[in-house]
Amino acid sequence: MDFKTKLIHAGVKIDPQTGSILTPIYQSTTFVQKSVDEYLSKGYSYSRSANPTVRALEEKLTMLEGGYDCTCYSTGMAAIQAVLQSCLSAGDHAVVSDVAYGGTYRLCTKVYERFGVEFTFVDSASPKAVHNAIRDNTRLIFTETPANPTLKLTDIRAISDIAQLKKIPHAVDNTFLTPYYQRPLEIGADLVIHSTTKFFDGHNATVGGAVIAGSQNLDEAIRFIQNASGVIMSPWVAWLTLQGTKTLSVRLDQQSANAQEVARFLENHPKVKMVAYPGLESFKQHELAKSQSDGFGSVLSFEVNGGIESGKSLMDSVQLCALAENLGSVETLITHPATMTHADIEESERKRIGIKDGLVRLSVGLEDPIDIIADLEQALKGV
Repeated sequence: MDFKTKLIHAGVKIDPQTGSILTPIYQSTTFVQKSVDEYLSKGYSYSRSANPTVRALEEKLTMLEGGYDCTCYSTGMAAIQAVLQSCLSAGDHAVVSDVAYGGTYRLCTKVYERFGVEFTFVDSASPKAVHNAIRDNTRLIFTETPANPTLKLTDIRAISDIAQLKKIPHAVDNTFLTPYYQRPLEIGADLVIHSTTKFFDGHNATVGGAVIAGSQNLDEAIRFIQNASGVIMSPWVAWLTLQGTKTLSVRLDQQSANAQEVARFLENHPKVKMVAYPGLESFKQHELAKSQSDGFGSVLSFEVNGGIESGKSLMDSVQLCALAENLGSVETLITHPATMTHADIEESERKRIGIKDGLVRLSVGLEDPIDIIADLEQALKGV
C-alpha cells in the first residue's frame, strides 16, 4: 500500500461480529480465557499487557515507520522513559542532542542522573562531536530532529553509521515530521519515538506516545518496560488517535504549505532577527532537510528584538494564534520557550544551545495563512 493508504487502512480490521468499519473501543480490564492450557490463545489477558484497540494503533504505526513492532504509552515522555529504562542502567552513559524538548532534558538531568546514569548533551548536528562524546560505557545515542524549538537538524544516516560502528542503539525523536515526511529506521536508526499527542492526534484531544523498534531484541526490551512500569495508552486514547492518523497526510501537507508562507513573511519583517524553518533557503541545513525528509513540517521558530519582554509582549498580543504548550494541531499555537516549554533548562545552557530570550515557537495550523500572518503582523506592532 502507498503511505497515504496505510494511514487509513494499516492495522485496521473490520469487526467480524458487526462489520464495524472502525476498530471497537475495547474498554476492558481483563479478557476471559478458554482454559489454562489455552491461556493467551486470543492474545490478550489483561489490558496493561495488551489491548486490542491499542494494538491496532501499534500495528498501524509499525507499518508507517517500517519497523519491527511498536509499543504505545500514556504520554510522549512515557515513551522516552521506556527507551531510557530499556537501554540504560546505573553506571551507563548516553549521548543526547543538546537541543531537545525541555521534558527530555529534565528527565535525564533531574531523574536518571539521580540513579547513576550519565548524560552528555552534544551538538548532534556535528557527527564528529557525537563520535567524540562516546565513552566505553555509552549505551544509547538519543537525537531529536528537527530539534525543539530551534529546528536544528541531525544527519540521521551519519549518526546511525557511528552508532552501528560502536554497536550502540540510535533512538530518534521523530515527532516534528512524523513518518509521512521522515522515516529514520529506513536510514539507519534503531528506534523511533513519537509524542502521538502532536500530529497523529492533530486535534488537541489526547496525550500519548509511541516507540517503534527496528529489531526484535529492542522491541522485547522496551515491551518489558512498558508492561512492568504500566505506562500504557488507554483504549479510548488509542481509538481517537487512530481516527486522527487517517488525515495526517492532508493536514501536514497543508500545514507545511502554510508554514512556508508564514516563514517567508517573518523573514522579511523588520522586528524579526531570525527565522528558523527548514523550508527556507536561508536555513543553513536546508540541503540536509531535502536529502533526508520528504517535507519541512509545520513548526518554525523566530527571534524578536527585545528579549524576554518582547517575547512576552508578542505572546500576549496575538488574537488568532493560541498561546499554548502543544504543537501539531489544526489550530495555530504559539509558545515562548524561555518562559514556557524550556524554562527548566539553566539560562546559560539555554542560551548556549540557541534558545534565546526572544525566541518564539510557532506551530502553524490549518487556518488561512493570510489570517495567521495578519495576526502576527498586528501583534508585532507592539514589540
